[in-house]
This record gives sequence, structure tokens and C-alpha cells, in this order.
Amino acid sequence: MSSGIQVLGKVTSEVAGILTAEALAFVAGLAREFEPTRRSLLQARAARQAEIDAGHLPSFQPGRAAVRDQAWRVAKAPKDLANRRVEITGPSADPRMFINALNSGAQVYMTDFEDAHSPHWSRTLQGQLNLHNAVRRTLSVTTPEGREYRLNEQTSTLVVRPRGWHLTERHVLVDGQPVSASLFDFGMAFHHNVHAQLERGTGPYFYLPKMQSHREARLWNQVFDYAEEYARVPRGTVNSTVLIEHILAAFEMEEILYELRTHISGLNLGRWDYIYSFIKTFSGHKDMVFPDRAQVTMATRFLRSAAEMLVQTCHRRGSYALGGMSTYIPRRDDQAANERALDQVRTDKEREASQGFDGAWVAHPGLVAPVYQVFQGAFSGLNQLGKIPEVKVSASDLLAIPSGEITEGGLRNNISAALQYVDAWIQGSGAVAIFGLMEDTATAEIARAQLWQWLNAGSRLADGRSFTARLYTDLRTDEVGKLLEARPACDPGALDKATELLDNLVLSPTFVEFLTIPGNSYLE
Repeated sequence: MSSGIQVLGKVTSEVAGILTAEALAFVAGLAREFEPTRRSLLQARAARQAEIDAGHLPSFQPGRAAVRDQAWRVAKAPKDLANRRVEITGPSADPRMFINALNSGAQVYMTDFEDAHSPHWSRTLQGQLNLHNAVRRTLSVTTPEGREYRLNEQTSTLVVRPRGWHLTERHVLVDGQPVSASLFDFGMAFHHNVHAQLERGTGPYFYLPKMQSHREARLWNQVFDYAEEYARVPRGTVNSTVLIEHILAAFEMEEILYELRTHISGLNLGRWDYIYSFIKTFSGHKDMVFPDRAQVTMATRFLRSAAEMLVQTCHRRGSYALGGMSTYIPRRDDQAANERALDQVRTDKEREASQGFDGAWVAHPGLVAPVYQVFQGAFSGLNQLGKIPEVKVSASDLLAIPSGEITEGGLRNNISAALQYVDAWIQGSGAVAIFGLMEDTATAEIARAQLWQWLNAGSRLADGRSFTARLYTDLRTDEVGKLLEARPACDPGALDKATELLDNLVLSPTFVEFLTIPGNSYLE
């Protein structure tokens, strides 16, 4: 194409209306304006990680105390984001799941181009097409069996999660360089839908993932200002919610809110990515090793402290505090197991409601009603903004290592879950039910990161054995065999590729920051 824009991926007639010259020109404008800053921020991430590897642990920076001490509040949230008791999340590329989520009864549906999305080019474009049609209420599906899926008269408020700053969209080049996946996802969604959303009484709302600092939040705010000027809409039209899913971002919650104060309505504690970020950030510290994933609960000191501080920070500044994802999914085949899972979900959400959260995430429509009941019973009105917990959280609270054991069961669970997820992800599914839980990229990252951490720390299992490369290989071979036995011989899926990727990640001499980056080589 002209003007320095190249589209390298196949474009079918079904999605050609998404990649218009005008939309691509807008994305190119974003790239030319903000790509230098994005790259400098990624370099700053690497420099900060080098400091941590050298022993300089994070803390609350005195130089930013002025922001924390000043009296300021974020802008008032849009009316259709005032009640956020239940937010359902799901992949953007499946139109049937998109419709079911919007019809689920949740107050908000976050459609995902990130952790629950397998970023095949065709699926990324399909997600943008689904978004375009959902905004205009024309999204529908008829199955081969004749079953129709259509949007209800009343649907959830639609919010979009673009990919993080660290990723690129390799199928689109601007001046010879792959465009930022964040700018591509945001740019396409904003360009096509902003005016249609405003006409329908809603707006362009976004969930912002994977940030590590207030400077990265400042970049998003600049992007929003640029987009609003481009579309000739009022300042503050774009509204965002930031996922606090990195340990370094936890130390800058107030500063992140401040940078986005004209474009933000809340923070969400993304518990699974938060756990992963802790393991990743301190992967070189042998004295900061986590136990089995199942033992790392929200009751542990570092997670409880982050949750309490997030509620306090948000409500003090007039923004909503959203709880994390409940990954349990309803089971129709085992009523007793289903009741146990629902009890765990209720307990988890009752804890969040008592801490002051205004709502929380679920991954399945079957959890909307029970989670709504918890928050509906916990407080009257639309939210708990008036509840400001009196807590004091220190750096040592946020950096406390959970106690527990490393077991063979935990090893096998991590290996099998990672293999099953990556297998499905390569084939195009970004959210997968595994062992009764909804797994996405974040939980797969925990699984493979723990394996690397335990191996490189020379960790011992509860039974006294050392976790070695040989033990990993033996267990992985065994788990691959189990998975192959459970599927038809004619359909091995992408298990061979998943095994190759997992081995490369776990046995790498250095920690690989994101599995999705080397994993992209297996995608279309």
C-alpha cells in the first residue's frame, strides 16, 4: 500500500471493510507519533530489570510523593460504567461467545485481544469485525444446525482490551517496521466505532494491560488525547480501566491514576498476571521462589496487601476498584464438583466485597448470577466508592514470599496445563477449560515460569528430590503420553509444537519474558 503502510497478511472479503485506507492511515499516524516513546519505555523496562537482577528491589519512590500527597480525583465515570458488580471477559474472535457474553447479564463485557486471544492474523481481524458489528447491533450467528444467536435488547457495556506495549502486529508494517499491537488494536477499534458508540449513548472504553510504570500510563493518555483530536470528540471521551498486573505497577498505582485522570474510571487487580509478574521479575533471586500455584491464594500476604492498597487508592481518588478473575467454570457432568466450585467462587468474591471492591471478573456466563448476588448483597447503591479502607501497605508487604511446598503433583499440573493451553493457543483458542479452570495466557505463563524458576533455583520437592532437567524431561514425556492417549491418533493437534515451545522456555539458560513472543512463530 502507499504512504509507507504494508499489509503482509491475507485479507479476505469478509474482513476487508476493517482494513480500510482511512483506518490504516490512522494507525500509521499513531505509530509515527508514539513508536519512539514506546521503544524507549521498553528499554526502560530492561534497565529496571537489570537493576533488580543486581539486587535493587522495588520501593515507593520518594520523588513521586507529591502526586501521592496532593488532593485530586479522576474524572467522573460514564453512566454505563457506574455499576460494575460483574464483568465477564472472553476472546473477541468467536462471534457466538461474543454474543453470549453480551447477553450474559453482566454489567460489563471486556472483549479481549490479549490474554484470552490467540493472535492469528485472521482471528485478530475477525475480532475487530465482531466488535464493529456488535457496536451496531448487527452481530449474529446461525450454526449449521440452524440455531440462531442474536443480541438481546439489553446487553452488557462493551469494553475492549488491546494487546500490551511489548507486542507488535507483524502483519502490518509502518515505514518498514511492525506496528505496535497496542496501537493497532486500539486504533482499529477507535477509528471504526467511536462515533457509532457515542450515537448509542456509550463510548470508546478500554482495559489497559501489562503496564509497569506511570510513564507507560502517560503514553496511553497521550494516545487518547491524539485520538480524540483526530475524531473531533471532547477530551475525556475515551475511558479506560488499568489492570494492575505487574508487581512494579503496584508501587505506582496512584501515579498511574494521576497520569490518566481525565481518561480513567478504575483499576483492576489482575491476579494471575500479577503472580506471573512476581515470578518473572524476581526469577534470578533464588531466595524468592514460590510454592505450587494452587498454594498461592489471595489470602497470601503479598496478594492481600496489593488488593487492600488498590481499593484504598482507587476510592481515595474517586475511581472503581475491580477484583480479579474467577477461573472456575460450571460443570454439568458433576453436580457435587460444581457446588464445590461455586462455593469457592462465592468465598473469593465475598472476600473481595468485604475489602471494598466494587465488582469482579468472571470467565463464564454461568458465574454471572452467583457473583452478582454476592456484590448485590454486600452493598446498596451502584458502588462502594465511599468505603476507603484504613490500611498501610509497605514494600515488604508487597514483596512477601508465600510459604508452601513444591510437589510432584504441582510439577505435573504445570507441565500438563501449559502443554494443553499452548496446544490450543497455537490452533487458535485463547481461553481454554483445563482441569475445571478457565486458562488463558496469564495462567500458562505462571505454569511455565514456575518450572523455569524451580529448575534454575535448584529447588527441592516436598519428598526431598531435586528438580532437575532430567526430572522435568521425564515428567513432561509422561504427561505428553497421557494427553496423546486421551485424543484420537489422527488428531494430535499442535502438541508437538507446544512441547517444543515449552521445552525451549523451561530449559532456556535465561528467563524468556513472554511466551507469546517466541510462540508467534507458530502462528499464521
